[in-house]
Amino acid sequence: MTTRPNNLPGQPQRSLLSMTILSQMPVYRKALGFSLVTSILVLAPTLFMLEVYDRVVNSRSETTLISLLICLVGIYIVMEVIELLRGRLLQQAGWRIDAALRERLHDATFQASLRHGGSTLQSFNDLRTLREFIASPAVTAAMDAPASVLFLLLVTIISPWLGLVALLGAVVQALIGVSTERKTMPVLTEANQAAIGAQNYASGVLRNAQVISAMGMKTSIYERWIARQRKFLTLQAVASDTAGANSSTSKFIQTMQGSLILGLSCWLTIKGMLLGGGGMMIVASTLGGRVLSPLVQLIAQWRLVINARDAYHRLDHFLGILPPEQEHMSLPAPLGRLSVEAVVAAAPGSNLPIIKGVSFALQPGETLVVVGPSAAGKTTLARLLMGIWPTASGKVRLDGADLHAWNKEELGPHLGYLPQTVELFDGTLAENIARFGDIDLDKVAAVTSLVGLTAMVQALPHGFDTRIGEEGAILSGGQRQRVGLARAIYGDPNFVLLDEPNSSLDEAGEQALMQTLMSLKARKCTTIVITHRTSVLPAADKILLLRDGQVAAFGPRDEVLASLRQANAPRPVPSPAQAAPTQMAGGAA
Repeated sequence: MTTRPNNLPGQPQRSLLSMTILSQMPVYRKALGFSLVTSILVLAPTLFMLEVYDRVVNSRSETTLISLLICLVGIYIVMEVIELLRGRLLQQAGWRIDAALRERLHDATFQASLRHGGSTLQSFNDLRTLREFIASPAVTAAMDAPASVLFLLLVTIISPWLGLVALLGAVVQALIGVSTERKTMPVLTEANQAAIGAQNYASGVLRNAQVISAMGMKTSIYERWIARQRKFLTLQAVASDTAGANSSTSKFIQTMQGSLILGLSCWLTIKGMLLGGGGMMIVASTLGGRVLSPLVQLIAQWRLVINARDAYHRLDHFLGILPPEQEHMSLPAPLGRLSVEAVVAAAPGSNLPIIKGVSFALQPGETLVVVGPSAAGKTTLARLLMGIWPTASGKVRLDGADLHAWNKEELGPHLGYLPQTVELFDGTLAENIARFGDIDLDKVAAVTSLVGLTAMVQALPHGFDTRIGEEGAILSGGQRQRVGLARAIYGDPNFVLLDEPNSSLDEAGEQALMQTLMSLKARKCTTIVITHRTSVLPAADKILLLRDGQVAAFGPRDEVLASLRQANAPRPVPSPAQAAPTQMAGGAA
């Protein structure tokens, strides 16, 4: 990876993105040097023409003409080689920046997905935009700009009047650039935001294509998407029209200025105010045109500049709000002692608490069943217990260590998690069960047998080597859930959490789940099962009843069940004789 410069004392703190881009400064300097050389060599055709008129036409020497042609072709070859080297340098700089930020961006994107859910791939698009911009014509035009100052100085030396005309043309071009910025920047920025919104909406639609097709929602969804798309296209068209008009004006001024300088230099020659005669007229005209060339190219590429700037600001903000995870001290493998201490938590980005002061504890090897009505906060609690979401206050500790702060790469092999929505990945069945790590086929076969998937594996065309497709497309809902269960218990973890593990299971699947729970209990694995069904209660040591994000009941299974039965038992209806004294007492009162 590229070495990044450190901020010096007293300097403003630079962001990671700016430091990474500036780390390629030696490459930029080298490319700038190449630009200066090519900007000077581009005058070779003019000098060739002067030499032809001066030497060849007067001397009628074929040898001189051939020599000049050979020199000119050699200069053209050198220019092309330098252009190629400059482009290669800038392209490599872009790839180095991409390589330096790729891992950090992947981690930040992963964090954002955990916190907010959904896809956050726009950051990768922004990085690609910056990488491609570094080697774009806009950057090379900016690198050619310093040579314009040299050409302006040479024109001024030939004649101050010609220098003044060239300077006025440069000022007009700069004003056109400012106008282009002011008129197109807000519109293009809004267009880019609209394009991102339309793309994200389309991605969400594609993820739910089956539902849309089944319920005839395609037309309505299309109308919503096309409305977003029309907004993006309209804004982009407005910006393109403005930029195109300014670009045309810029080219017109460049063309006109060359002719004006030629005409003025001719007049100065007639008046005896320009030394060098006709040859100097041509040189002045050529230099005057080169003064404006980089500005014209930059204005023509202004849309690239704005897109790159927007991408830079978005990416810089994205990396800034998601700082890198700190390295933590290595901890021994957990035994499974869980402690939840007055935990309060909300969904990421929200201040509305979902979990409100939940506390309980489990000893290694205990099995807890969490029950409660819908929207009680059970899935939120599961994410807290797995360290996926942070707590607003309170702690979730595993063997005394803060579970959220634990290094997930180190802790992960000792945890098992089956989320409510089973997420499988494109790959083989064995890879999914083995968590895409080193595959121990004996362990894979053991957990597969335990969850009752042996018959399914035998029916697959390539057994464990069968690719299951994106999100396990070739599997049924119940099969996906069992594969997720097998993945959760693969590697003999010491703490397992299963969120609605039987929601898609048939009777055979329920029996396999009970067999799995009893196996986990036998090897002293701390297990938490979140469920609406009572079929897993025989495996429970303790029960936690969650209502409105709070603990309504917690304790040994039989005690909690007894208290719940007592609370829900129907009250006897009093007889008239028993009710009379009460009514009388009430009346006397």
